[in-house]
Amino acid sequence: MAHQGHAHVIGITGAPGVGKSTITSALISAYRGQGLRVAVLAVDPSSPFSGGAVLGDRVRMQAHATDEGVFIRSMASRGHLGGLAAAAPQALRVLDACGFDVVLLETVGVGQSEVEVVGQADTVLVLLAPGMGDGVQVAKAGILEIADVFVINKADRDGVPATVRDLRGMLALNPGGEDVWIPPIVKTVATTGAGIDDLLSAVDRHREWSHHSGDLFQRRVQRVQRELEGMALDLVRDRLGDAGDLARRVLAGEIDPYRAAVVLTDDL
Repeated sequence: MAHQGHAHVIGITGAPGVGKSTITSALISAYRGQGLRVAVLAVDPSSPFSGGAVLGDRVRMQAHATDEGVFIRSMASRGHLGGLAAAAPQALRVLDACGFDVVLLETVGVGQSEVEVVGQADTVLVLLAPGMGDGVQVAKAGILEIADVFVINKADRDGVPATVRDLRGMLALNPGGEDVWIPPIVKTVATTGAGIDDLLSAVDRHREWSHHSGDLFQRRVQRVQRELEGMALDLVRDRLGDAGDLARRVLAGEIDPYRAAVVLTDDL
């Protein structure tokens, strides 16, 4: 615990197929060019049938396999919702304590509500690709509300102006102010490296803003708070007795569920 708190955790999320792994590989190259040590925690989906995972992100990052300043760890989600694995918070803590300057947290391809990455990252990149949804989808997608930086990847394709317009329209709905961070929109082509310097600049600006505004400290406090609450709930579940008898009484109409829950927890 005494060795953590120095790494900047960058969450990379978005729908499947937008280029998260390619962007991650490009960011590794850029940060290594600055002499920084980089760790990657890549979460892959687990099969609902076999429980296994391909862990294919390592395949896309082979260019960094022999770099001693880069550590890449794939992790299966094991059915955990939210785009991350249940062990991700502790893994991030270990990587931070190991002295990495930047930790890239790449999530499972997520949809509109799986936004757990915001609780673990200091800066959240939400990746989009042109032509992958209309303005209504952009406006209602809860995942967009967590973005600190919007990244329109594959920007050499058609439809980029429309995607930018939809994002700006959504951002215009949010109240502004001097102490409010307005997520910038960065266009990249990760396969060629185009726009990566602009992306690094946007991340650096957010990091500086979050540090001076106190947002970074508040995020980390909330992160530990949620972690403690989760651990406490696990302990409570372990200490709960058999609820079978109470469940039968509820079904029989002898007691309501709320009172049953009070009875179940009386001895804790």
